[in-house]
Amino acid sequence: MNVSLQQLKVFVAVARERSFTRAAREFDLTQSAISRCVRELEDAVELKLFDRTTRQVELTNAGASLERRIGRLLDEIELTLLEERAAYDGHTGVVLFASNPVLSSGWVSGALAQCASVFPELVVSVKDQPQCSVLASVEQGEVDFGAVCVTAPVDSLLLHAQVLFTTPLHAVLPSVHPLAQHDSIGWHALRESPLITLNADTGVRAALEPVLAANELKRRPMQELGHVAAVARMVELGLGVGVLPVDAHWPSPGASLVSRPLLPETTLTTVLVHRRNRSLRPNAAAAWAQFVASTTDHSRSADEMPAAVAAATQSFNWQSVRQSLLPEP
Repeated sequence: MNVSLQQLKVFVAVARERSFTRAAREFDLTQSAISRCVRELEDAVELKLFDRTTRQVELTNAGASLERRIGRLLDEIELTLLEERAAYDGHTGVVLFASNPVLSSGWVSGALAQCASVFPELVVSVKDQPQCSVLASVEQGEVDFGAVCVTAPVDSLLLHAQVLFTTPLHAVLPSVHPLAQHDSIGWHALRESPLITLNADTGVRAALEPVLAANELKRRPMQELGHVAAVARMVELGLGVGVLPVDAHWPSPGASLVSRPLLPETTLTTVLVHRRNRSLRPNAAAAWAQFVASTTDHSRSADEMPAAVAAATQSFNWQSVRQSLLPEP
C-alpha cells in the first residue's frame, strides 16, 4: 500500500469541508487535483471514502471511520513535528556540554545562569570529565560541545575552537608568607618550597611543564589535586605554595590566602570546542553563544591567542595537547 501524507491531509480536508472546491482553496490546488488525490487514496486503500453527487459530498461509513482515526493521527504528527522544531530553535530542549570539574565550579556556573536567564526553557546538562575525556566526548558526538584549557592554539581537522579567556598562573600563599610581601614572584623563588597545584585533568600541567623545567623546579616535591579548594586547604595548613590560574573566571582560592603573579608570565587559555564537520543544533548554537557572551573577553577567534603563547608553540598540534592532558604513567 502506497499512501502519502499529502493524500491523507487532502482526504481529511474534504471530509471536514464536505466540498472538493473548498478543500482545493485550502491547499491552493485545482478541484480536479483534489479529486484525483482522493481517487488515488481510494484506490490505494481499496475503499470508497465519499459518496459524490452534483450537489454534495458525503462520507461513506468506511470514510467516516477512517476520517476519525486519520484526523487524530495527523494532529499528533503535526504536534510532534512542532515540538521537535521547538527543541531545535534555540529556546527549548536539552544541550549536552562537557567540562572539567574545576571549570564547572567557576566560569561555567555563570554561563549556565546566563543561559537560563535568556532561555528559561533550554536545559544545558553538564558532564564533568577529565579534559582528555571532554575531547573524546566532543569528537564522538556524545556531547554538543565542551570546554578545555590549553596552552597553545587548537589546530585540528576534527575540532573547531573559540577562545574564551586567558588566565595567568599565580603563586597562592598565606598573607604572612615572606613571598607575599612582593607584588609579583619569580618562578625561581619557588625553588625552596613544595608546590601544590591542579592535576592534568584540569589542563594546568601542560602550562607548568616547560616553566618548571626552565627554572629548575622539575624535581621539587609537588602535590597535584583535582580542585582549587583542596589546593587552598593544603596551602592554608602550610604544606607548600599553591600554583593556580587566578582571575574572575576561576574559583577563588579563598579570602584567607593571597595570590601574586608569577614571572615570567605563564597562562592557560580556556576554549570552547565542537565538531568541525558537524553543525551545532540551533539550541546548542544558542547555548554556545551565551557561553561566549558570559566571558569578559570573547572577541578573539581560536587563531588569535596571545602572541607570546603562539610564538612559543609554533610546532603545536592537537595531538600534543591530548598527550599533555593524559596523566603520567
